[in-house]
Amino acid sequence: MANPDADAFEFPILIGDIGGTNARFAVVMDAASGVGEPQIVKTADFATIDDAIRAAVVDRLSVQPRSAILAVAGPVNGDEIPLTNCPWVVRPKDMFGTLGLGDVVVLNDFEAQALAVVALEDTFLEQIGGGQSQLDAPRVVLGAGTGLGVAGLIHFHGKWIPIPGEGGHMDIGPRTPRELEIFPHIERIEGRVSGEEILSGRGLVNTYRAVATASGEAARFVQPAEISRAALDRTDAVAEEALDLFITCLGRTAGDLALVFKSRGGVFITGGIAQKILPALKSGKFRAAFEDKAPHREMMVSIPAYVITHPLAALVGLGAYACEPGRFGLETEGRRWRG
Repeated sequence: MANPDADAFEFPILIGDIGGTNARFAVVMDAASGVGEPQIVKTADFATIDDAIRAAVVDRLSVQPRSAILAVAGPVNGDEIPLTNCPWVVRPKDMFGTLGLGDVVVLNDFEAQALAVVALEDTFLEQIGGGQSQLDAPRVVLGAGTGLGVAGLIHFHGKWIPIPGEGGHMDIGPRTPRELEIFPHIERIEGRVSGEEILSGRGLVNTYRAVATASGEAARFVQPAEISRAALDRTDAVAEEALDLFITCLGRTAGDLALVFKSRGGVFITGGIAQKILPALKSGKFRAAFEDKAPHREMMVSIPAYVITHPLAALVGLGAYACEPGRFGLETEGRRWRG
């Protein structure tokens, strides 16, 4: 007979969401207390992830975690896991000695976002059209940030199972005459315009430059925040058009993923960019592009879309998994190390 406690973690449990610029840590002291106060550090300030954990958690909080669940951008293969956008390498076996851990799990960052979808309170979900989320129906989460992350979430045999992937690298193309003018000027990777060449921070800059070139205008801005701010304030026509195209492409991609998973449980948009452009996402362009999926428009109209407004959603998801691993069907073979 299988051991029902085999998946459980020993408390205190360190949880971490590690990005290219920031690493976010928290400690779950026990199942009743939930996720503790988050500690956010700049990855550039520390030579290794072990140094960051020691400074942010062990020394600052005077807590010695016994287990760790870490979410990182990219695939988890082998005992050395390099991070995509910073020089850190996660070495779980070394953490037994350097940090006193006895159990380490490393997940994909969008698995953590998918876990959050069923762990967040409704107050952190801003609905953009559609009907009611169907209980236990498939769900999709996607988010534009440094890149474009995508994950699915299905319910099977009483467990929520996250499905990570590389959906951010799907092809994306023009549909209107104006887009046919703009797309030739979008920078490509090996001849392709993938989703994240538009739907990311650098993608918004890429799109803005392409719109400027197609319009014969000068590109005034170089940062995503500058472009989105000018677009929302309606102080720059090129920025407005670029953000409109960004939102339209996000709606199309979200709708495509909803079709792939038949996600009657909803499509969830996460990440800081979505939170900052929420008024534009609610303007109607996102929803129109999302639903424009003939011959399945009727189904698409019924599927709800949400923007996740919690600033640390991944930690919420990791905390839920830490406290109730049996609620989720995560495959940890090759991704869990025990000392």
